[in-house]
Amino acid sequence: MRGSDFAELKAFVAVVERKSFARAAEHLGLSPSALSQTIRQLESRIGARLLNRTTRSVAPSASGEQLYSRLAPLFREMAVAVAEASEATGQMRGTLRINTLGIAARTIIAPRLARFHQVHPDVVLDIVVDDALADIVVGRFDAGIRVGGQLEKDMVAIRLTPDLNMVAVASPDYLARRGIPKSPADLHKHACINWRLQMEGRHYRWEFKKGEQRLEVAVDGPVVTNHADIGVAAALEGLGIAYHFERDGAGELIAQGQLIRVLADWSISRPGLFLYYPNRQHRPAPLGAFIDCLLDRKPFDRP
Repeated sequence: MRGSDFAELKAFVAVVERKSFARAAEHLGLSPSALSQTIRQLESRIGARLLNRTTRSVAPSASGEQLYSRLAPLFREMAVAVAEASEATGQMRGTLRINTLGIAARTIIAPRLARFHQVHPDVVLDIVVDDALADIVVGRFDAGIRVGGQLEKDMVAIRLTPDLNMVAVASPDYLARRGIPKSPADLHKHACINWRLQMEGRHYRWEFKKGEQRLEVAVDGPVVTNHADIGVAAALEGLGIAYHFERDGAGELIAQGQLIRVLADWSISRPGLFLYYPNRQHRPAPLGAFIDCLLDRKPFDRP
């Protein structure tokens, strides 16, 4: 295979996996126009359209899907081979791709980026924040971070945090105007900040537990979001009651008096955050080092 043939196939795989010419071009270090020309050359050589393109999206054609299904495992194997060869020399280098929830990016990864870079300056961290539960195998990620109950099947899972408490919160101003709910049923009389579940497209039904009693409540309000920052900001502005992980900023605002917790005796906890990766995959050395960093193991011990 000529070098140009390999470059064309690599470009094609990058576009399919990133669903975007712009993101694929950035990953490959090419301009979007150069990448488009490369794909046109590949399609001309094969004699078939491989990608269906519009101004807003790109997806493989039937021929492209067939080609990608054969190429993707080969490229993954090549990546593993390169990683193993690099490890054999004792060098820690390469790109580590992580797909993570926003809460993990904010509370676990971001505070440790500088420490990781200081110890392993030749490892590039490619962090994709994605609350939509993407398939890390299809996306060619080395690992993902999710709440324990949302892990994909057949994965090696490593717990990063204890269980996560959920808290219902509102601003003092809102509660002064609308009153304090005494039970989950009272939420039907309140404005609530809805959370959209991206994979299913529906609104999250707030879950509560008190003793043996469990409830799910469908709430309504002026804001619907899939991002914790927006939900907490809406609550701070007095727009309604929000229901979020205590660890993801809400706890600090409660301690500062900017938000007040309600229905505390009904709130639940979720399985903690877990890092996971395919159990059939060779674990690259940079991933092992990244896990050590997230868990504050040597040489990343907290001061």
